[in-house]
Amino acid sequence: MLDTHHSLLSEDAIFTPEQVLDNRGRVAIFIDGSNLFYAALQLGIEIDYTKLLCKLTSGSRLFRSFFYTGVDRTNEKQQGFLLWMRRNGYRVIAKDLVQLPDGSKKANLDVEIAVDLVALVNFYDTAVLVSGDGDLAYAADAASYRGARVEVVSLRSMTSDSLINVADRYIDLDGIKDDIRKLPRNPPTHSYTYRPLSNLDPTEAAAAPEDGLTVSE
Repeated sequence: MLDTHHSLLSEDAIFTPEQVLDNRGRVAIFIDGSNLFYAALQLGIEIDYTKLLCKLTSGSRLFRSFFYTGVDRTNEKQQGFLLWMRRNGYRVIAKDLVQLPDGSKKANLDVEIAVDLVALVNFYDTAVLVSGDGDLAYAADAASYRGARVEVVSLRSMTSDSLINVADRYIDLDGIKDDIRKLPRNPPTHSYTYRPLSNLDPTEAAAAPEDGLTVSE
């Protein structure tokens, strides 16, 4: 009887597994800018943020795309990048960088991401969290318990197991890097990118503070 019932479910299923995954409803995107920045360095790519937005939305109805980042308000090039982001589909949540005793600069936006993830849960059906930070696992789980579907997008080597465990779907950035990478243009055009300071090599950039964001023109 059980086998017969299982057979009927398999033959008469309304949705295929692929359709279930794609039935995302209204999507809200939460991007941890610093986490994505270092993931891109590890992958050896520059992110095309127009492509990224299209890939993460993937044909679904977009509620809003949030980009969280620390900023140095005296850095005009960085301000130019953030202005470009605001004008191209992103709601930017910026926080001033704080200089630490060792000379590095940091701005932790985990609280802002967590609060928005939970506070806005009634306005979206699927949360796409672009971060591998395990500190966000509790907020992601809370959103899930309130009825939201949670997708985590990050580089596996930089992702906490606790965050993957509370996600309904996990996507490794390595698997979609070709879809979101910035391609060189010839002739060059004015464009804004998210990259380490030009005077750093990749190994030095990996240890650079978040104010290594620049704008290339």
